[in-house]
Amino acid sequence: MTHRPRRHAAAGAAALMLAVSVSGCSSLKAHWPWRHRDPPPPPPPAHAVEITGAPTDSFPQHWQRNTLVVDLSAASGSGSITLRPVEGVSWPLRLAFRVTPGSIGALEVHAAQRIVLPVTPGGGQPVDLELAPGVVTPWTPQMLVAWGPSATALP
Repeated sequence: MTHRPRRHAAAGAAALMLAVSVSGCSSLKAHWPWRHRDPPPPPPPAHAVEITGAPTDSFPQHWQRNTLVVDLSAASGSGSITLRPVEGVSWPLRLAFRVTPGSIGALEVHAAQRIVLPVTPGGGQPVDLELAPGVVTPWTPQMLVAWGPSATALP
Protein backbone atom coordinates (compact mmCIF):
# COMPACT_ATOMS: atom_id res chain seq x y z
CA MET A 1 0.00 0.00 0.00
CA THR A 2 2.89 2.31 0.40
CA HIS A 3 3.62 2.08 -3.35
CA ARG A 4 0.34 3.61 -4.51
CA PRO A 5 0.87 7.07 -3.01
CA ARG A 6 4.31 7.16 -4.59
CA ARG A 7 2.89 6.23 -8.00
CA HIS A 8 0.26 8.94 -7.72
CA ALA A 9 2.87 11.43 -6.53
CA ALA A 10 5.18 10.53 -9.43
CA ALA A 11 2.31 10.77 -11.92
CA GLY A 12 1.29 14.14 -10.46
CA ALA A 13 4.86 15.43 -10.65
CA ALA A 14 5.13 14.25 -14.28
CA ALA A 15 1.83 15.95 -15.15
CA LEU A 16 3.00 19.16 -13.47
CA MET A 17 6.31 19.11 -15.39
CA LEU A 18 4.45 18.49 -18.65
CA ALA A 19 2.12 21.43 -17.99
CA VAL A 20 5.05 23.72 -17.17
CA SER A 21 7.01 22.65 -20.24
CA VAL A 22 4.00 23.07 -22.56
CA SER A 23 3.26 26.53 -21.21
CA GLY A 24 6.92 27.46 -21.78
CA CYS A 25 6.71 26.45 -25.45
CA SER A 26 4.85 29.62 -26.36
CA SER A 27 7.94 31.64 -25.47
CA LEU A 28 9.97 29.51 -27.87
CA LYS A 29 7.65 30.32 -30.77
CA ALA A 30 10.08 32.93 -32.11
CA HIS A 31 12.74 30.26 -32.58
CA TRP A 32 10.72 27.69 -34.50
CA PRO A 33 12.40 26.99 -37.85
CA TRP A 34 9.19 27.18 -39.92
CA ARG A 35 8.24 30.61 -38.62
CA HIS A 36 8.94 33.47 -41.04
CA ARG A 37 11.72 35.63 -39.75
CA ASP A 38 11.32 39.38 -39.70
CA PRO A 39 13.67 41.21 -42.07
CA PRO A 40 16.64 42.84 -40.39
CA PRO A 41 16.09 46.49 -39.50
CA PRO A 42 17.62 49.03 -41.89
CA PRO A 43 20.96 50.44 -40.80
CA PRO A 44 20.79 53.75 -38.96
CA PRO A 45 21.35 56.76 -41.25
CA ALA A 46 24.67 58.58 -41.19
CA HIS A 47 25.83 62.00 -42.34
CA ALA A 48 29.58 61.78 -42.98
CA VAL A 49 29.70 63.47 -46.40
CA GLU A 50 27.81 66.37 -47.96
CA ILE A 51 26.18 65.48 -51.29
CA THR A 52 25.41 68.17 -53.87
CA GLY A 53 23.84 67.77 -57.28
CA ALA A 54 20.83 65.77 -56.05
CA PRO A 55 18.16 66.08 -53.35
CA THR A 56 19.74 65.31 -49.99
CA ASP A 57 17.45 62.37 -49.27
CA SER A 58 17.97 60.74 -52.70
CA PHE A 59 21.18 58.98 -51.73
CA PRO A 60 21.19 57.98 -48.05
CA GLN A 61 24.39 57.08 -46.20
CA HIS A 62 25.03 54.48 -43.52
CA TRP A 63 27.94 52.77 -41.82
CA GLN A 64 28.59 49.11 -42.50
CA ARG A 65 31.25 48.26 -39.93
CA ASN A 66 33.99 50.82 -40.69
CA THR A 67 32.91 51.56 -44.28
CA LEU A 68 30.68 54.49 -45.20
CA VAL A 69 28.18 53.26 -47.80
CA VAL A 70 26.53 55.86 -50.03
CA ASP A 71 23.38 54.26 -51.42
CA LEU A 72 23.13 55.04 -55.15
CA SER A 73 20.67 52.21 -55.79
CA ALA A 74 18.03 54.78 -56.83
CA ALA A 75 20.36 56.09 -59.56
CA SER A 76 19.55 55.17 -63.14
CA GLY A 77 20.44 56.40 -66.62
CA SER A 78 23.16 59.05 -66.38
CA GLY A 79 23.95 61.54 -63.68
CA SER A 80 26.54 62.85 -61.27
CA ILE A 81 26.93 64.11 -57.73
CA THR A 82 29.69 65.83 -55.78
CA LEU A 83 30.76 64.67 -52.33
CA ARG A 84 32.63 66.64 -49.69
CA PRO A 85 33.45 65.65 -46.12
CA VAL A 86 31.30 67.26 -43.45
CA GLU A 87 32.84 70.46 -42.06
CA GLY A 88 35.56 69.66 -39.52
CA VAL A 89 35.69 65.96 -40.40
CA SER A 90 38.02 64.19 -42.82
CA TRP A 91 37.07 61.56 -45.39
CA PRO A 92 36.15 58.11 -44.09
CA LEU A 93 38.99 55.61 -44.40
CA ARG A 94 36.77 53.24 -46.34
CA LEU A 95 34.08 54.34 -48.78
CA ALA A 96 31.67 52.27 -50.88
CA PHE A 97 28.80 52.95 -53.25
CA ARG A 98 25.70 50.74 -53.39
CA VAL A 99 24.40 50.37 -56.95
CA THR A 100 21.75 48.26 -58.62
CA PRO A 101 23.03 46.17 -61.55
CA GLY A 102 21.06 46.90 -64.69
CA SER A 103 20.19 50.46 -63.62
CA ILE A 104 23.65 51.77 -64.46
CA GLY A 105 26.54 50.29 -66.42
CA ALA A 106 29.52 52.04 -64.82
CA LEU A 107 30.46 54.32 -61.96
CA GLU A 108 33.28 56.85 -62.40
CA VAL A 109 34.98 58.50 -59.44
CA HIS A 110 37.25 61.57 -59.70
CA ALA A 111 39.12 62.32 -56.47
CA ALA A 112 42.86 62.04 -55.72
CA GLN A 113 42.74 59.35 -58.42
CA ARG A 114 40.29 58.61 -61.20
CA ILE A 115 38.70 55.18 -61.27
CA VAL A 116 35.97 53.62 -63.40
CA LEU A 117 34.03 50.78 -61.79
CA PRO A 118 32.02 48.66 -64.24
CA VAL A 119 28.71 47.31 -62.96
CA THR A 120 27.71 43.85 -64.17
CA PRO A 121 24.32 43.97 -65.88
CA GLY A 122 22.75 40.91 -64.19
CA GLY A 123 21.63 40.19 -60.69
CA GLY A 124 19.08 42.83 -59.82
CA GLN A 125 20.08 42.91 -56.14
CA PRO A 126 22.09 45.98 -55.05
CA VAL A 127 25.85 45.46 -54.72
CA ASP A 128 28.47 47.51 -52.88
CA LEU A 129 31.45 48.82 -54.86
CA GLU A 130 34.23 49.71 -52.44
CA LEU A 131 36.87 52.25 -53.41
CA ALA A 132 40.50 51.17 -53.26
CA PRO A 133 42.77 52.89 -50.75
CA GLY A 134 44.38 55.98 -52.25
CA VAL A 135 41.42 57.02 -54.43
CA VAL A 136 40.56 59.52 -51.70
CA THR A 137 43.20 61.09 -49.48
CA PRO A 138 42.69 63.31 -46.43
CA TRP A 139 43.67 66.30 -48.61
CA THR A 140 41.11 65.62 -51.34
CA PRO A 141 38.73 68.61 -51.28
CA GLN A 142 35.85 66.93 -53.12
CA MET A 143 34.89 63.86 -55.10
CA LEU A 144 32.90 63.76 -58.32
CA VAL A 145 30.86 60.58 -58.82
CA ALA A 146 29.26 60.03 -62.23
CA TRP A 147 27.25 57.11 -63.59
CA GLY A 148 25.95 56.07 -66.94
CA PRO A 149 24.83 53.10 -69.00
CA SER A 150 28.44 52.19 -69.91
CA ALA A 151 32.00 53.38 -69.27
CA THR A 152 32.04 55.28 -72.59
CA ALA A 153 28.71 57.02 -71.91
CA LEU A 154 29.58 58.63 -68.59
CA PRO A 155 28.61 62.31 -68.32
